[in-house]
Amino acid sequence: MLIAQLMERMIAFSEGNVHDIDHFLRVWSYARTIGKLEGLDDATQFVLEAAAITHDIACPLCREKYGNTNGKHQEAEGAPMVEAFLRGTGMDDAQIGRVSYLVGHHHTLTGIDGADYQILIEADYIANACENGYDADNVRNFLEKIARTTAGKMLIRSVFCL
Repeated sequence: MLIAQLMERMIAFSEGNVHDIDHFLRVWSYARTIGKLEGLDDATQFVLEAAAITHDIACPLCREKYGNTNGKHQEAEGAPMVEAFLRGTGMDDAQIGRVSYLVGHHHTLTGIDGADYQILIEADYIANACENGYDADNVRNFLEKIARTTAGKMLIRSVFCL
């Protein structure tokens, strides 16, 4: 139930920005699917889904403050924002800390330290590649060098007909 409540809060937080809402729903859908297919335990799956919903929480601020949504700006601004956003939701400190870490690293492709982190990277890439029309070479490069999960690789091959 908490995932639906987080989704509702994030939709309201997005203040009608359909692109942002569509993007986080898409990332959440891919992350949820990959996590379930990979057999994540319930606690890790929950953190993954919470991170997928909130991963771009800093985009509105970044647009205003920097004039763009550069990934490094999103990471720096997003980690503290998501901590504040998640307080009072019933999530414990460890969960909030991990979601904050994932949001603060979702554009960092090195030092990936868990299945939740890997899956968030893969889900966000798939959504971004769809939304931005990445070319086949870019997608193949990601598939060969970054994707690690069996389910993520399968989705990439299926979505992009590789």
